[in-house]
Amino acid sequence: MSRYITRLRMRRTYKWNGRPVGEDRKLKRQYYESMSISVEGKTEDATVSLGQYILIEGDDDDNPFVAQLLKLYTDDSGKKKTAVLQWFVRMCEVPQNKRKLLGRDPHPQEIFFYQDRSCDNEVDGETILGAVQVGIYVPVQDPFPVGKSRDILFVKLLWDTKSFRALDPELMQPSQSPKSPPPSSRGPQTRALPTPDPSVMKRAMSGILTRGSMSTGKMSSSEAESLHSASKLSAAKALSAKRRSQAVSGPQVRKKLDLCTPATPRTPRHATPSIPSRTAPARKPGNVLEEARARLHVSSVPESLPCREQEFQDIYNFVESKVIDGTGGCMYISGVPGTGKTATVHEVIRSLQQSAEQDEIPHFRFIEINGMKMTDPHQAYVQILQKLTDQKATPDHAAALLEKRFSAPAPKKETVVLLVDELDLLWTRKQNVMYNLFDWPTRRNARLVVLTIANTMDLPERIMINRVASRLGLTRMSFQPYTFKQLQQIITSRLNRVKAFEEDALQLVSRKVAALSGDARRCLDICRRATEICEHSGSQKNSSGLVGMSHVMEALDEMFSSSYISAIRCASVQEQLFLRAVIAEFRRLGLEEATFQQVFVQHQALCRVEGLQPANVSEGLTVCQRLGSCRLLLLEGSRLDLFLRIRLNVSQDDVLYALKAD
Repeated sequence: MSRYITRLRMRRTYKWNGRPVGEDRKLKRQYYESMSISVEGKTEDATVSLGQYILIEGDDDDNPFVAQLLKLYTDDSGKKKTAVLQWFVRMCEVPQNKRKLLGRDPHPQEIFFYQDRSCDNEVDGETILGAVQVGIYVPVQDPFPVGKSRDILFVKLLWDTKSFRALDPELMQPSQSPKSPPPSSRGPQTRALPTPDPSVMKRAMSGILTRGSMSTGKMSSSEAESLHSASKLSAAKALSAKRRSQAVSGPQVRKKLDLCTPATPRTPRHATPSIPSRTAPARKPGNVLEEARARLHVSSVPESLPCREQEFQDIYNFVESKVIDGTGGCMYISGVPGTGKTATVHEVIRSLQQSAEQDEIPHFRFIEINGMKMTDPHQAYVQILQKLTDQKATPDHAAALLEKRFSAPAPKKETVVLLVDELDLLWTRKQNVMYNLFDWPTRRNARLVVLTIANTMDLPERIMINRVASRLGLTRMSFQPYTFKQLQQIITSRLNRVKAFEEDALQLVSRKVAALSGDARRCLDICRRATEICEHSGSQKNSSGLVGMSHVMEALDEMFSSSYISAIRCASVQEQLFLRAVIAEFRRLGLEEATFQQVFVQHQALCRVEGLQPANVSEGLTVCQRLGSCRLLLLEGSRLDLFLRIRLNVSQDDVLYALKAD
């Protein structure tokens, strides 16, 4: 099929065949029966006629849209050609959460009759690529044929955006469009294309009707008789006698219809590898502490997101309005780690997907990429394309395909909601990745909503050039760090009436974390560790059996008393100042990496503030090397100069805690 599409995707010229067959003076339209397509480099012209199955330009070059041609008309000027279609869909066009409704693996050449009133059935006539063969199989229980050409598509079922149903043969008849002109206003009438009798179709238990054959002219009576004798099916004889063949591009070769009997499915020699089933059910929590530990895990999805109601509503309204209007837009979400940015966006998407399943809003596709999971920023193109079309490509080719997808108009295009987490890691020298991600939603036909997440509030002003920051727009949202009351409320809501902590213990851990960073994830980890300490110390006398102050203090000491923290506390004054300079420069840049020259400027400023003699460059490099040998810093091994790249090997919270305690 891909070679067939490539052959048709050359430069094409369109022209009408013959005179108009009808006219609507009120709408200023002239109707035609067929249209010729001249393909560059081909001596023969292709012809598409009413009732024929055709291919329409789509987002994926290898899988163009499939439709049946119902009407062809032009406007009063005669320049614009419009086609009225009946759409068919491939499985890749069905939303991913609906594909399991088929109940089986789809055939590679299978398409589905598409029934949706909200879909636009009029397209530009110059987006037609050519004709295609489509086989109709009745009943549904019949197996697909083996050994058929890849240029033939098969249809058995109907898809109505909610379920797959058996296809009524009457729906396959070209119906009169409501926009068709009345018979009195038409010009000279031509003989209509014959349509199959529904009763004959229902009686044909294994008959195959192939539309849009590759032959030209009409089928002769001798060929019809030979086809009848070969198939021995009365339905095939009745339908082939009525069918006129249609012309498509390529050599003028008469191709006979090959009928194949259902083949007996063969049993594979080797079973498909699978994960062994669980011999026993997963162990349930045995006591209150185990239940609390499971609820406090960061991967546990809570019943609700407390303390982020306003942010949830703002993001929900933004995405919902874009999906309903069919437009695009960008939103920049910032905040320190652990403030619920990603969790809030995921909760918004879950709510919108539920509304889409109930047909309250149009269906949309959700795609998520994370800059932390990429080895190179340009891999963002590859991941987006693969999640959209299941197609693999190089970064440059993927960028070109995405540019075409979000720029060209296409029918049946769903809105795409793209979440870009850790946006600051997609920075490049030319910033072309960020530019494209923010520029695509501004295209007229993109229907792309981009939600970006980063840790720095003023990242656009710090690292983005003007042309990138301007396309990001002014829709921004900042997540403030949690206060101790909010952290206490988060823990209480996750426990959900599970009494495992003393009130004073919850307040202590909430105040400790809020004073340091306000990171909810760190607060949950400390609480889980406190439950483990309480459980292991059960042999000691404890009247309440709950997590108390002593357990929380021990967990805090473990969390913030690692070997790295001990090394920071035992470091010299200049080394501690250098670590403070690294954190200050990271926060200034909004990145997790800086050069020695940038950090050295911060280090000299801190020395002056502390009343110390600023170190020279050689002394600063010596301090940096000592911290690198302790693995507190990660240094670039290939160079030792002003442009030496520096990263922290410990979290910023641990460094700040060690320096504050010191």
